[in-house]
Amino acid sequence: MAVASMLKEADIKAALAGCKAPDSFDHKKFFNACGLSGKSSDEVKKAFAIIDQDMSGFIEEEELTLFLQNFSAGARALTAKETKAFLAIGDADGDGMIGVDEFATMVKA
Repeated sequence: MAVASMLKEADIKAALAGCKAPDSFDHKKFFNACGLSGKSSDEVKKAFAIIDQDMSGFIEEEELTLFLQNFSAGARALTAKETKAFLAIGDADGDGMIGVDEFATMVKA
């Protein structure tokens, strides 16, 4: 199951179009454009579970690199700069990973 199954295809396309160029990813704009920020807490947790591909309970740096591909298979990988910035924003407790509550906070911000 992909996160895309929870969202409108047109919204995903618009969100991905806004971050096509390298180093153009902005998590707030992306979450708003794709509609994830308007989803319920349970739906955000389901999205987290999909992005957490190794089912560790955390989204690690490697999983963040492939973040956009959870929304569309043909989407680009995040650059190292984007990945590190995304992790820094989401990792509130400084453990080097994003937990489900940290992810939910980031999506709703």
